[in-house]
Amino acid sequence: MTIPDTAMLLAAGLGKRMRPITDTIPKPLVKVAGKSLIDWAFDALDAAGVERVVVNVHYLADQMDSHLGLRQTPAITVSDERAELLDSAGGIIKALPLIGKDAFYILNADTFWIDGPRPNLVRLAEAWDASKMDILLMVARMDQATGYEGCGDFTVAGDGRLQRFGEGDASPYIYAGAAIVHPQLFEGKPVVRASLNRYFDEAISAGRLYGMPMQGHWLTVGTPEAIGEAEAAIARLGQETHG
Repeated sequence: MTIPDTAMLLAAGLGKRMRPITDTIPKPLVKVAGKSLIDWAFDALDAAGVERVVVNVHYLADQMDSHLGLRQTPAITVSDERAELLDSAGGIIKALPLIGKDAFYILNADTFWIDGPRPNLVRLAEAWDASKMDILLMVARMDQATGYEGCGDFTVAGDGRLQRFGEGDASPYIYAGAAIVHPQLFEGKPVVRASLNRYFDEAISAGRLYGMPMQGHWLTVGTPEAIGEAEAAIARLGQETHG
């Protein structure tokens, strides 16, 4: 098992649902329990041994640059999307020259998690098998999530393969904002606005989208009201851990 040494952290979004907070600061810099959302992600990557992180920036990018300059580890490279916001897949394609040739993590900068007994990013690396996977997603059960308002994204088969969650399906799982993918999946694609969801669907069609159920608790902070919910969950989880 090899831990990917590089990650792409998606941090360029506008954070519209977080207004009015995001009228003046970018969403990745919104603080939850005294720590900015993006630093929750950096700390998880650091704990897993990831050495380099590519971060895309667009909205209020000068603030992002200033904040990123304060981090000592992991080493950070900025992919500048000031000119055009490219969405999740487009941002990765633009950043490919910075990412390198090996499998890498993808993380959302606006979701995070409290690990279980072992770091989930390490468990994700252990589950990664390039011979049968195009993409490996970390997924969470509904009862492991705080702040999530949907009805689930996927169902997980016995061998770990994912299908889109449909009405009437049992045991829905949520995409928990972390994945491993090989850069070959994006090579030769145009640098245009594009969503990762298209790549998820193509991998499902090929039987090569897999999921790893996470351990611990997953938190998504989409609205100002969700900040308090997340902080209450973190406090509760801390008491459970130390109680």
